[in-house]
Amino acid sequence: MKVREGQYRLTSHAEREREADQITIREIREALLSSQCEVIENYPDDPRGASCLVLGFTQANLPIHLVCGVARLDEMLIITTVYRPDRDEWIDWRQRREEV
Repeated sequence: MKVREGQYRLTSHAEREREADQITIREIREALLSSQCEVIENYPDDPRGASCLVLGFTQANLPIHLVCGVARLDEMLIITTVYRPDRDEWIDWRQRREEV
């Protein structure tokens, strides 16, 4: 897997989001390599290239959402966004709550 091999990078936007939510690189790796890691939304028509929203859990069982795609040129995993999901916006971290 690309994460295990270090074949991934964060965009500058993902770095800003990571810092804002105080997510460590270690937590990102844990979430992406966890047995509970799963794709919860697909974005095949994203103008920047196909991507998906991934849910993973750290070793401390904290949920993390990551939007990921694969670079066309070198097939490196690109993490465009990373954040700690808000309990008020997500059901079981997997399904968006409907806006009222």
